[in-house]
Amino acid sequence: MILRHAKSDWPYGVADDQRPLAERGRRDAPAAGRWLRAHVPAFDLVLCSTAKRARQTWHLVRRELGGSPEVSHDGRLYGASADTLTRIARELPGDAHTVLFIGHNPGLEDFVSTLADRGCTLKTSAIAVLSGTGDWTDVRPGWASLDDVAKPRG
Repeated sequence: MILRHAKSDWPYGVADDQRPLAERGRRDAPAAGRWLRAHVPAFDLVLCSTAKRARQTWHLVRRELGGSPEVSHDGRLYGASADTLTRIARELPGDAHTVLFIGHNPGLEDFVSTLADRGCTLKTSAIAVLSGTGDWTDVRPGWASLDDVAKPRG
């Protein structure tokens, strides 16, 4: 699963990685959590960017999921390219079957497009559901199919 962070605010003088969610983002993130709970199995692992808006998105999504999957806040996800995201995916443990990545564009869109061999637009709070074939160590272009794209709004 791929989740782009919810809509962020742009306060003057705040570093990009410290930008908080905007009011719309605080409404949309719980809607994304409800969509995930209704449409996908429980997560084995969540990989979340260390950017404030991504961490806030996860906090609001998690409250809607029920359960507490293992969470790793990974600084490499902030500003990550598709290549970096591929390397991170290849490091995932073999027993993590359902994984949620929470991060940023353009890297997430490029990652989904690379894995599924087709374009994908991810607006804020958008979710891409992919099914991969083989182990995480096999992640490469064309490794997955894009099963669904959702844009939950609160």
